[in-house]
Amino acid sequence: MNRLPLLKSVMTPFPWWIDIDEPVQEARAMMHTHQVRHLPVKEHGKLASVVSERDLNLALESEGRLPQGRSLTVRDVSVDSVYVVDINTRLEAMLETMTERKIGSALVTRDDTLVGIFTAMDACRVLASLLHHLRGDDLEPRTA
Repeated sequence: MNRLPLLKSVMTPFPWWIDIDEPVQEARAMMHTHQVRHLPVKEHGKLASVVSERDLNLALESEGRLPQGRSLTVRDVSVDSVYVVDINTRLEAMLETMTERKIGSALVTRDDTLVGIFTAMDACRVLASLLHHLRGDDLEPRTA
């Protein structure tokens, strides 16, 4: 690691996404199946938002208080603003923005097409790798 890593080398390539009108239970099932904590959200095929595991858990706790016959959709719980970055964005610039905005994920695009996601967990993995390198370890950081 003699130079700063590129975003494309540290992001999570992310082929999974969910439609904004899907039930929250479907989003939760997808997260469980793919072992992820964030899902990009699309509306009419275009990137619209992101939903986190935390958002879903909070929503599902309150779903029992909804009028009978009403269930929550991803639209009801996804965030209104989403941080979208181009794959060529400098990693440190993206991290600074995530810190300033206090957000846990950035959706990564190339030519306006979703190609990945970068989350706080990815940042932890990058930092661990950097610390191993600085310490002179030949070992890669352990993964869960």
